Amino acid sequence: MLSLRRRLVLVHLLAVLAAIGATAAAGWWVLSQSVNRQLDAALLALAETELGMLADGGGDGATVRIHEAPSGSAPPSLTRLDRLVQIIDGNGKILARSANLGSEKLPVSASLLSQLAAGETVFQTLPDTSEEPLRMVSLPSLAHSQRYAVQVAGSLDDANHIVQSAAMLFAAMAVALLAAVGWAGARLSSKLFVAIDNIVDQAHHIGDSNLHQRLPRPGGEDEIGHLVDTLNAMLGRIEQAFEVQRRFTADASHELRSPLSRLRAEIEITLRRPRDSESYVSALRSCLDEVERLTMLVEELLMLARMDAGQERAPSELGTLEKLATDALQRMRVVADERKVELVLINELQSTQQVDLGPLGLVLRNLLDNAIKFSPQGSSITLRLQEDSGGALLTIADQGTGLNEAEMPFIFDRFFRGSRPRAGEVDGFGLGLALSQAIMQAHGGRIEVSNQANGGALFSMRLPSQPPQ
Repeated sequence: MLSLRRRLVLVHLLAVLAAIGATAAAGWWVLSQSVNRQLDAALLALAETELGMLADGGGDGATVRIHEAPSGSAPPSLTRLDRLVQIIDGNGKILARSANLGSEKLPVSASLLSQLAAGETVFQTLPDTSEEPLRMVSLPSLAHSQRYAVQVAGSLDDANHIVQSAAMLFAAMAVALLAAVGWAGARLSSKLFVAIDNIVDQAHHIGDSNLHQRLPRPGGEDEIGHLVDTLNAMLGRIEQAFEVQRRFTADASHELRSPLSRLRAEIEITLRRPRDSESYVSALRSCLDEVERLTMLVEELLMLARMDAGQERAPSELGTLEKLATDALQRMRVVADERKVELVLINELQSTQQVDLGPLGLVLRNLLDNAIKFSPQGSSITLRLQEDSGGALLTIADQGTGLNEAEMPFIFDRFFRGSRPRAGEVDGFGLGLALSQAIMQAHGGRIEVSNQANGGALFSMRLPSQPPQ
């Protein structure tokens, strides 16, 4: 099996060979056509000359003759050299022949006579008429009320020799050009693969422990440079994903360890000495609370893992946005009443868009629960349903203290908890908002957060007009 380098060089040489071969063939064809046209022009010029002399002669057939220079009276004429001339009448009878024909005669066929009778000038190639291949022109004329035709033939040997010499010259030039281009292509390919080898060597040394390293970029804005830029950008995304995974693992371990530690401590304290039934019941209830917290944490982690793997569940139940809002408010009403927070619904929708009530209901409940936790007693939370460009907009506005501007870019990170939750003022694992954003993105939407001008936080759920397929 050929290596990639050899295959590229072979393809390069084949392409160059095909281009050179096509160019040489085209040049040879143009040259051969030019030589043949020049020969035809010379034959036709001689035929017209003979025809003009014939028209100037007498009308008697006995006066028909070939106008040849007497032997030794003049130097040889290049225009008459090796030209065979024959004059025939309309019936094909030979009236005169040039001396160099000897006892031979130029062929006259019935089809040729019919073409001459129609006034056509006929060019023919005669490969087997004599010892050499001939090219012949037959030129008809009407002189002194009689039909004549002048036939002039010339040897094709000189033309064929010229064409053959040209073919050899083109072949030699093609071989030389192929060798030069092949050498240049090999040099360029060698430099190219040196850069690729450097990139491959560096890529072999990059692992999960040194993802901060990048591939060497060769100079120039060529395809290799763009490929290296793309690979480096991919390494950056992989490094970021590894870092997020590391933080996620560390944070999940910490969040799981805390309730497990409390469970173990509660059980150990309970088992140190005999207790009455009420103490055992109290200890079991405390353990049950910790188990419920662990169960909630594990379920949220599993849901995030499924969404990361693209294994979202199929739509469980479809309904309108108004039903989504009323169901969420009804389920959160008890929690809101305990904290003496009023829940207000404002519906400004004109359409009845269908949405997946299951996951989007979880998102809305998470946002409402978050707003209730940070709202002071006696305040209100407004859930507004509005039309949005290309979809719908659900906003949850509370009257709390708002969000810390420095913490706002990290609010949707997994296990991120603001200053107040970290201080123990609010329960939670820091997964609710991350899970809600992941669900919204899986449904083609997103959650945006901002602070209101008059205080309080504003969470916006933007939904597309149609959920992604």
